[in-house]
Amino acid sequence: MKLVLDTANIDKIKDYLTYLPVAGVTTNPSILKKEGSIDFVEHMKEIRSLIGKERSLHIQVIQEDYQGMLDDAHKILNLIDKDVYIKIPVSKDGLAAIKTLKAEGVNITATAIYSTIQAILAKELGADYLAPYVNRMENLNTDPYEVIYQVAQDCLGSDTEILAASFKNVSQVLKASQAGANYVTVGTDVIDSFLANANIAKATHDFAADWQMNFAKDQI
Repeated sequence: MKLVLDTANIDKIKDYLTYLPVAGVTTNPSILKKEGSIDFVEHMKEIRSLIGKERSLHIQVIQEDYQGMLDDAHKILNLIDKDVYIKIPVSKDGLAAIKTLKAEGVNITATAIYSTIQAILAKELGADYLAPYVNRMENLNTDPYEVIYQVAQDCLGSDTEILAASFKNVSQVLKASQAGANYVTVGTDVIDSFLANANIAKATHDFAADWQMNFAKDQI
């Protein structure tokens, strides 16, 4: 399971980089809103500086129509850098934008995927990543893990990879990975629960206490 951080919080990103196998960072307008009044371009450049070029940075277009998506994509690439993965929703206009941008050699993450057919269409147009929305599909009584499995089978032999998104708990993350997601992009609330198990702290404390009781005079 390759982990992508679904956050724009600088302090959180710095912290996660110290102990997690971070493969990249994804953002969207809702995530950016949580950071308050920021300079978007400078904020994205700071994230890029933190994660380096070896990790992926995914930034979403704002406009909903074909030309607007192209304009947003070009602005992002010109203002941040050419290696950014442009996040585009898989709508009619989104597919048209993906087709045009891939012809220009742009990195694409196809988002807002709620069905297998959406993912297959985006894959056929050359999208680099497909982002099925796990929790949102569950809320609509769609089995996201079956969708991920079907998409994973269709992607065999291609360069397109699955970047599962929209998680509310660790169980969803694990099920998505087991279903065939190459990557998962996870928010800070779920990431912070990865190791939030009181038994971990108790075991560590017990080991230290046993050492102090029996071997405190020894050096290691």
